[in-house]
Amino acid sequence: MLVFFILLYLLVTLLLGLLAGRLVKNSTDFILAGRRLPFMLATTTVFATWFGSETVMGASGEFAQGGLQSVMEDPFGASLCLLLVGFFFARPLYRMNLTTFGDFYRVCFGKKAEFIAAIFLIWSYLGWVAAQMVAMGVVLTTILPELNMTLAITISSLIVITYTVFGGMWAVSITDFFQMILIITGLIVVTVMVTDQAGGFSKIIGAAPEGFFRLIPSSGHGDWVTWLAALLTLGLGSVPQQDVYQRVMASRTENIAAWSSIFAGLMYLSIALLPLYLGLAAKLLIPMPDDPQIWLTTLINERTGLVVRIFFFGALLSAIMSTASGALLAPSVILSENLVKPFMKHPSDRKFLWVTRISVVVVAMIALILAYGEKGIYELVGIASEISLVSLFIPLCAGLFFKSRNEVAAVASMVGGITAWGMATILNAAFPPIFTGTLTSLALFLVFLLMKGKGSISVKKGESGPSRRNTVPELKVP
Repeated sequence: MLVFFILLYLLVTLLLGLLAGRLVKNSTDFILAGRRLPFMLATTTVFATWFGSETVMGASGEFAQGGLQSVMEDPFGASLCLLLVGFFFARPLYRMNLTTFGDFYRVCFGKKAEFIAAIFLIWSYLGWVAAQMVAMGVVLTTILPELNMTLAITISSLIVITYTVFGGMWAVSITDFFQMILIITGLIVVTVMVTDQAGGFSKIIGAAPEGFFRLIPSSGHGDWVTWLAALLTLGLGSVPQQDVYQRVMASRTENIAAWSSIFAGLMYLSIALLPLYLGLAAKLLIPMPDDPQIWLTTLINERTGLVVRIFFFGALLSAIMSTASGALLAPSVILSENLVKPFMKHPSDRKFLWVTRISVVVVAMIALILAYGEKGIYELVGIASEISLVSLFIPLCAGLFFKSRNEVAAVASMVGGITAWGMATILNAAFPPIFTGTLTSLALFLVFLLMKGKGSISVKKGESGPSRRNTVPELKVP
């Protein structure tokens, strides 16, 4: 019976996505839902895209093992990111009226900066998409133990790929709305049932060891550095991301762009506490499996009735599929707009639309290869945000708030930041690699900025629109 309901849910989601594809008339519809999303759809698509496998499965297992400080990255860092975007970044980005986040780097710094930023943006998403594919495979193999993990990942991924290819941002937004309702309803129902089975809220909370709910470190300098690194990995690292920018630009108005992100951030922080609580309940109710990311699914599968399992796995698949579709669309758009389109000679809108759809398939295939590997869900998502923080955040702030137009500084900042991060990660440095990378990125930007006349760029008034012909910066020769 459970399998029937899950298959029915997958079929309904696929049909909704395919029906949404009928709203796609051109590339703007596919990429930005025609820039017509109302507040409700804009809010739900931000929330549902972010509320994924790392929130329900990854964070719950981390929390059950290490307490609140072990999940500063997600949900606390993720919520911080959405609030920062809503308060500080959404309005100025919306006014630029660009198609992709890669366009921002071209308009502010130049074509070389656009190309490098596009590569790093795509790279940063591959791990996130792969994490959702792994999670879908974990869910299906939990429901159907006889199913091979590789086959489970492939089947579930194909469903998401199909409706994303045909429906684009409209499919993502409409299915996200439907999936958000299931996420919230399912988690509330499951929380009530599990609390009752465990003997009440106070018993679950009381079983936690001393200091388990301490939010900030109480010890030395090193703990504070680690704590801050975890908070800022998603808190700042996910700000320069295409999925965030895409939802800003898809909103109907500037106010909707800002307030939908703020409301989604507040919703995320509150609803994300439920999986953490359920992870703690799992620790109390069942013997812990070796893999923390399946603790919660094991609890539901072994200790609850059919109704609860239907609600939980429906909510879980909703969370994962909504995130997977949004995460898949974002780098695909960057690939088509910022890496492929510059080499096409005056492509028609119809041709470009199909190039973008093919890009979805290409990105999905690469992510599938990663998903077949051995990385865990929480780790894959963390790596994705670290890449964008150490390479893209400093140029973003410099171009958006300080109106810097130095292409050499931007390129050096991006390449140097990610190189320093990579070396620190390989060497397993004690100082958090994201700080090494981000500080290097900042230092290089400032150094090259002070070298007057080197690669400075002037952008004429009115060059902030989506036209590639009008936004190519003019190099000043020193």
